[in-house]
Amino acid sequence: MLRIGPSGNSESFYASGRKHTYQEAEYLAQLGLTAFEYSFGRGVSISDETAGKINAEFKKRDIAISVHAPYYTNFANPDPEMISKSIGYILQSAEACGKLGGERIVFHPAACGKATRDEAVSATKRNLALLAKACAENNVTGYKLCAETMGKLNQIGTVEEVVDFCLIDDIFYPCFDFGHINSYMRGGLKTKDDYRRILDYTIDKLGFEKASVMHVHFSKIQYGDKGEIRHLTFADDKYGPDYVPLAELFDEYGMSPYVICESNGTMSDDALAMKNMHKNA
Repeated sequence: MLRIGPSGNSESFYASGRKHTYQEAEYLAQLGLTAFEYSFGRGVSISDETAGKINAEFKKRDIAISVHAPYYTNFANPDPEMISKSIGYILQSAEACGKLGGERIVFHPAACGKATRDEAVSATKRNLALLAKACAENNVTGYKLCAETMGKLNQIGTVEEVVDFCLIDDIFYPCFDFGHINSYMRGGLKTKDDYRRILDYTIDKLGFEKASVMHVHFSKIQYGDKGEIRHLTFADDKYGPDYVPLAELFDEYGMSPYVICESNGTMSDDALAMKNMHKNA
């Protein structure tokens, strides 16, 4: 089923008098939203007690929870010790995700650094294969590791690169951040056909079964010559992208992605607006 919800607690969540993430489940249920992303962007840290409380509340209301691994994973790093650390961050995120009752872990693939793009992509593919092996050896099963498209030109994670990463092992799924894609293209997502090309390409390469349950991040993002600058809200009418054509395509294709809104402070409100752009969400 198509699921839509916010990344993190929005301003309206706190304005409602709530303070704790376990209260988010009730809040989202009242809005009719069905997904939530918990960020470990600055490090994996959560007590078993807190995770258990969140897990129970979200299960009670059938709200799916995903997690974002630490932002500083880089599978193109030339230092083997740093690759081991990146693998460790994913394994830690998976453990925490399990305690929260989730199955999806979003991660940043890589950055070029001093390498050429081809060299960095090749290194990323080699090291993601090591990640898949580490997951198998540590019995990290039943999870979807979602490689995210990136918004800055020196980062690894175009649509084509992410799709290619998802062919390495069955554990890898795409996380298409359409705000990032639009930023990387400096405003290239304008029409329904722009979105259609991405979906058709992904379905062709990965098959409908895998592509149809992709992870999605969506927000309007300010961009410049080097790509992404900052996240905006749906009130922006300059940078985009627009969710309506993507919603129409998800409905038309019968896809069931998890769509996470990453608007700046208004993620719950904008997620609800996104839900209302679908026919049967």
